[in-house]
Amino acid sequence: MKRIALFLMTNLAIVLVLGIVANLLGVNRFMSANGLNFGALLGFAAIMGFGGAFISLLMSKMIAKWSTGAQVIEQPRNATEQWLVDSVARLSKAAGIPMPEVAIYEGEPNAFATGPSKRNSLVAVSTGLLQSMSREEAEAVLAHEVAHVANGDMVTLTLIQGVVNTFVVFLSRVVGYLVDSFLRRNDQESSGPGIGYFVTTIVCDILFGVLASIIVAWFSRQREFRADAGAAQLMGSAQPMVGALRRLGGMQAGELPNNVATAGINGRPGWMALFSSHPPIEQRIAALQGR
Repeated sequence: MKRIALFLMTNLAIVLVLGIVANLLGVNRFMSANGLNFGALLGFAAIMGFGGAFISLLMSKMIAKWSTGAQVIEQPRNATEQWLVDSVARLSKAAGIPMPEVAIYEGEPNAFATGPSKRNSLVAVSTGLLQSMSREEAEAVLAHEVAHVANGDMVTLTLIQGVVNTFVVFLSRVVGYLVDSFLRRNDQESSGPGIGYFVTTIVCDILFGVLASIIVAWFSRQREFRADAGAAQLMGSAQPMVGALRRLGGMQAGELPNNVATAGINGRPGWMALFSSHPPIEQRIAALQGR
């Protein structure tokens, strides 16, 4: 599972809930009582689309901690935790960002970075990764996560998600209006949307939302290449990141909740690669080596 997937799922769920609430409150009826009001619909779609995306962003760190059981290191209890805190502090200073929260959790090899802003971010690493990697390799993974924070990737993806959400909400209601008008073409007495509109918009919200996730996943894959390059810059060489990727490519990465699996996850095979937030490891290594 990939880093941004839970973000997408949470976002889609929020949009669906907001859409159902809007239906129950009669907002859709207001926009379509006398024919579809495209201006009002576009404004409504933008509020819904960006609202869902930003709510997901604000919840991202809380969900990550809850879903992985990650424990923030307030006071290092051993040499490993002290090394983790010191490494993230050094990398963050080199990247020019405030020190993120540092957390550790039980699990197979993996790591993640999340949070709504550079000043409110979290970098977490699993015990499995720390046990199976050399210090240099683990530091390269941390550098990759710090680069995500420095690049503002969650905010960037939130803005992209907000744009595609807007189109999803807008097109779903246009299609719903057309379907409802067709089903009620001989009904001259009723006004406003009927059941066909409500059902169609919900179905289209889901279908278009899945298609939108492909677009967001593509952008996420491009951000992974940039984070790898950022890690190489922070480490002073591409070789540590290449070594970390090779190591991760040869082991079974731990399953994470979908919004937080970042470094070192292979892309999905076949057509499922369209939904992958990460490129295949061999492509990431080739990009780092300039091939």
